[in-house]
Amino acid sequence: MSHAQQILSLLLEIEREMRSVNLWSETMPPAEALMSQQPFCVDTLEFHQWVQWLLLPRLEQIVIEQRTLPETCSVAPMAEEAFRQVDAHTDQLVILLERLDESVTNAP
Repeated sequence: MSHAQQILSLLLEIEREMRSVNLWSETMPPAEALMSQQPFCVDTLEFHQWVQWLLLPRLEQIVIEQRTLPETCSVAPMAEEAFRQVDAHTDQLVILLERLDESVTNAP
């Protein structure tokens, strides 16, 4: 499996896990909420919304278009902090986000 395929597979695993812990929404937030200039859109979105509506689609697009991935990725620490406020079992989701951080940061 290529590195790109591994990342795409991991993105799907993250989506599945978010769905299983009820942190996935079928309703997109308003467009203006997605255009925040703050890191992780902290002023307009919940962290899991940012993952669903911005992080996952952007990384998928980068991989599919064979563009260069970001040099570093470090979303797991924010996930750990944000998920303290969530009434869901998010341990596995944090592990998957750690794996995503590693995969993107260590991309060839």
